[in-house]
Amino acid sequence: MNWKPLLYIVLGILIGLLAAGLLYLTVRAPEGQPVTLLPTQTAKPLVVYVTGAVATPGVYILPAGSRVVDAVEAAGGFTEGAEQERINLAAPVQDGAQINVPGAATTSRVITQRVNINTATADELDDLPGIGPTAAQSIIEYRLVNGPFQTIWDLQNVPGIGPATFDRIKDYVTVGP
Repeated sequence: MNWKPLLYIVLGILIGLLAAGLLYLTVRAPEGQPVTLLPTQTAKPLVVYVTGAVATPGVYILPAGSRVVDAVEAAGGFTEGAEQERINLAAPVQDGAQINVPGAATTSRVITQRVNINTATADELDDLPGIGPTAAQSIIEYRLVNGPFQTIWDLQNVPGIGPATFDRIKDYVTVGP
């Protein structure tokens, strides 16, 4: 009996089964759970209240991940007499936080007469409690564009002079001689 044809048939069947098995493994659907990609979350901005010895105290919106130093910069920087070493400028800012920059007590600053906001120089305005160089320049620019202040309350129309700053300086300013 000649075994060669039978051997070829058996070998052909084995190769066919092997090819069919490989084809099945590569074409069939994968097992397991499908992977679902979630959208990345956008970090919410932080809202902080900066007070104390800064040029423009107020509420500021900062990007997520901001530090105390960023909040102070947003508020126009430190005023003269700010005690920077008493706060941690590297601390992370938390949403809704109040950041108070300590400063020399305003009672230690002696103002012997009221400052006329219609004629004062930047240096004279800078001597007012809570007013730094940036705010002093804003007051001068405002009066150049809009004319003399009619009342001291008009100071609150100057960008950066809010109610808190106005309350600190109202007893030291005038619009008249």
